Amino acid sequence: MLHKTRGIIFKTTNYSESSVVVQIFTEKFGLQSYIINGVKKPRAKISANMLQPLHLVDMVVYHKHTGGVQRIAELKNSPILLSIPYDIIKSSIAIFLNEVLHKAVKQQSPDEHLFDYIFSSIEWLDHQVNGLANFHLLFLLKLTRYLGFYPDRIQAKDAPYFDMKNGVFSLFKPDSPLILSPPHTQNFYRLLQFNFNEPDEIVLPNDERRYLLNKLLDYYALHIEGFGNIRSHEVLEEVLNPR
Repeated sequence: MLHKTRGIIFKTTNYSESSVVVQIFTEKFGLQSYIINGVKKPRAKISANMLQPLHLVDMVVYHKHTGGVQRIAELKNSPILLSIPYDIIKSSIAIFLNEVLHKAVKQQSPDEHLFDYIFSSIEWLDHQVNGLANFHLLFLLKLTRYLGFYPDRIQAKDAPYFDMKNGVFSLFKPDSPLILSPPHTQNFYRLLQFNFNEPDEIVLPNDERRYLLNKLLDYYALHIEGFGNIRSHEVLEEVLNPR
């Protein structure tokens, strides 16, 4: 049976000389794997350029509820990304976010709220001109709401510590090394209060931005089984904060 659905490209893996398997986070079916034949041929109906990380697509797919690798009848980029593939800062952000999403989003069932958040965030990034230095931090923080470990902000305003293991702000120093301490706690709390349309209001020194990003990735690793290490953030940091 054929179904129409929107999708977000996560990962493309070579399958044969001219075929690939593509992991796509879909609006209707969650994370699915699709085999696409002939993508490397000169006149391919679906070309490799259409399957770049975080590209947004409209698809008509064959869907088997028994799982396994699925097939695509039609695919087109919609909307077409106008700046992310060609802007070094945006493309570096996209590569980093894609690596995080590939490790964090695993459900093979629909989650329309999560899908809409990721889809609209990519669109925002593609159209935004300025204020990108903190976008990745805001994206990761807001993503935790959909993944189930958004920080509990009770007592956050006056708390000097953030307990990463339990996801709560604390007035007293937790008996654990997995914490944020002053002044990092206050900067972390400030980030929680901002939206994408207020990026210029967040002023962080480069060293502080690096520190908070590393702690955020530790926070993800604590709450997502098998999350492991992220490699692309080092390249991203060099692009955003050249020495």
